Amino acid sequence: MNLPELETEAIDRIVEMAWEDRTPFEAIAVQFGLQEKQVIALMRGEMKPSSFRMWRDRVTSRKSKHLRKRDFIAGRFKSDNQKT
Repeated sequence: MNLPELETEAIDRIVEMAWEDRTPFEAIAVQFGLQEKQVIALMRGEMKPSSFRMWRDRVTSRKSKHLRKRDFIAGRFKSDNQKT
């Protein structure tokens, strides 16, 4: 998968946002222009295989990682570092 050239700080922030339970993939897309598949590819490349599997299992069981699946009010929690 082709990923855009990203600075180290941007990669660190994307990984941090991907680990956060309430930060949806859509917020990462708005802030960094990466779609969910690209975030998954980035995480796979940045993490050890066992850590990636643990993260992937965690993400797939969270409704909060996708805006369409959320059952709580959007905007209920927002990190100061998050644009959306």
